[in-house]
Amino acid sequence: MNGYPVLFTERLILRVPEAADLDGFAEMGADEESMRYIGGHGPRATAWRVLSTIRGAWDITSYSMFSVIERETGEWVGRVGPWEPEGWPGHEIGWGVHKKFAGKGYAYEAAVASMDFAFDVLGWDKVIHIIDPANVRSVALAKRLGSANLGPTRMPAPFDDKAVDAWGQTADQWRARRIERG
Repeated sequence: MNGYPVLFTERLILRVPEAADLDGFAEMGADEESMRYIGGHGPRATAWRVLSTIRGAWDITSYSMFSVIERETGEWVGRVGPWEPEGWPGHEIGWGVHKKFAGKGYAYEAAVASMDFAFDVLGWDKVIHIIDPANVRSVALAKRLGSANLGPTRMPAPFDDKAVDAWGQTADQWRARRIERG
């Protein structure tokens, strides 16, 4: 892949994280509600490490989560996209949206663009979403995307003690739904 991809949806821009995104990462990272199911809340220094990890993964693997930017305002919405750190149970499309933007359909919009990117550009044949069963909003989003619960799975340390399910679907299932969506 030459250069970094930039994806556009009706209301969003998905691009590689930049240093200027740190404030958004830090605000979301400090919020207990936003981070309850995605690693837990923490200080700004932890948010910097998360941002750096996601950005570094782009250089190491040629993919990672995108920073999601609201087109109308330029505000940082969250992080959504491909994710597969060492020891991960599969190719994931993950999401995390700042609570300020929750309930607007942005996670769905960004996840759809990310799924298209994973299947059409990265050539993945299957994706998963790692979800804590108590995270009803993410379960609902996975269902809306057409994913099915594939059962319990394990993440690598330090998250190996978390009870999580893998939701997922194949590229063929996704493409069939895309045709149905028109």
